[in-house]
Amino acid sequence: MNLQHTIKAFIRSGETHYVAECVELAVVTQGVTLDETLANLREAVALHIEGEDLSTFGLVPNPTILYSFRQGATHE
Repeated sequence: MNLQHTIKAFIRSGETHYVAECVELAVVTQGVTLDETLANLREAVALHIEGEDLSTFGLVPNPTILYSFRQGATHE
């Protein structure tokens, strides 16, 4: 099995907040600022994978979060 070194996430901007959503993991979070959203994303991912065998997610230990930013309205 080829393990990934990155967790991919997309960040979208809305009228009042940003939303971040991981591709490989069931993690979604938000924040009022981009910095807050990134901090929330790091925390949410850390909590999601804490104590887990990362190879079950196809990840190496201590993966990097790689995000793409898209400006535009969110679909809530």
